Amino acid sequence: MAGHSQFKNIMHRKGKQDAQKAKIFNKIAREIVLAVRGSGDDPSTNARLRLALQSARAANMPNDRITRAIKTGTGENSADSTEEIRYEGYGPGGVALIIEVLTDNRNRTVPEIRSTMSKYGGAMGESNSVAFQFNKIGQIIYAASVANADSIFEYAAELGADNVESDEDAHVITASPDQYMKVLQQLNEKYGSPLQSGLI
Repeated sequence: MAGHSQFKNIMHRKGKQDAQKAKIFNKIAREIVLAVRGSGDDPSTNARLRLALQSARAANMPNDRITRAIKTGTGENSADSTEEIRYEGYGPGGVALIIEVLTDNRNRTVPEIRSTMSKYGGAMGESNSVAFQFNKIGQIIYAASVANADSIFEYAAELGADNVESDEDAHVITASPDQYMKVLQQLNEKYGSPLQSGLI
């Protein structure tokens, strides 16, 4: 007897999977809260909330958890104090970085980021010190098997996408933030759910 049981192995594996799922659900819930705080709880007028709800459905997040996050965002459940903060700086070799964080404690987050940056040879920058080098875009990624490069390029261009880059693994479609939801919805109808999508 080796001392191992199938039950224990299943229990440990399930515990690990549950922890990963909880981490994903927490991240999505925070995104829903911030989306609701920013532009209200109506997905038809709030593109960020619509995107967060789509992510929640893709991750099989329970409906009661989604409802709780929306209520937190509207202020019905005032226990949550999560806020979104953006930091800028330079990494090793002068690489420009934008770090977007969700935190419930700004005073704890700043020293942690500063410490991590300096530990790896980076430095925090002033506000807008690197932001001018970045553009916010919508990115949609499909597996290469959904269509050939020419057909997906032509269809995405018709919808108003800015660019499509294809290789043997995937098609990466980019669009401006105002066109992103329209392009995503139409691609969804034709090719199904993407591997990944979001504003980056």
